[in-house]
Amino acid sequence: MRIDKFLWCVRFYKTRSIATDEIKKNRVSLAGQTVKSSREVKDGDLIKIRKNQIDYQIKIIQIPKSRIGPKLVPLHIEDRTEKEQYEILKLRNLNQEHYRNKGEGRPTKKDRRELDGFTAGDSNSDMENSDWDLFFSEVDDDSKEG
Repeated sequence: MRIDKFLWCVRFYKTRSIATDEIKKNRVSLAGQTVKSSREVKDGDLIKIRKNQIDYQIKIIQIPKSRIGPKLVPLHIEDRTEKEQYEILKLRNLNQEHYRNKGEGRPTKKDRRELDGFTAGDSNSDMENSDWDLFFSEVDDDSKEG
């Protein structure tokens, strides 16, 4: 089976054309050598894939006849990716979730107005600040007289 078709069959890439493009960009190697899309794979081959800034390593156990369901993938490949790579991915995902919750997208106009209102403060807070200024100015005047 061709390597691009195999990566699509075991659901490593969503489409076969994406798998072909990634192979052309030298992000897929077989036994330490970059390959072409037409390269045939067989049982026992070790494939290294660079995806999402992580180096995946998979070993072919069995070649499927066609695209398989996600539950059947472990029957056909063995994941040999280092645990450190998955930790890097987890940290990167946590970093992205820090800014906004997933699915919220950009702030709406209403969100922006609420943020502006929150950061600008209320008019009552301005009156309180003037009271504080008066209080401290009176204390300063008393200390100058004494």
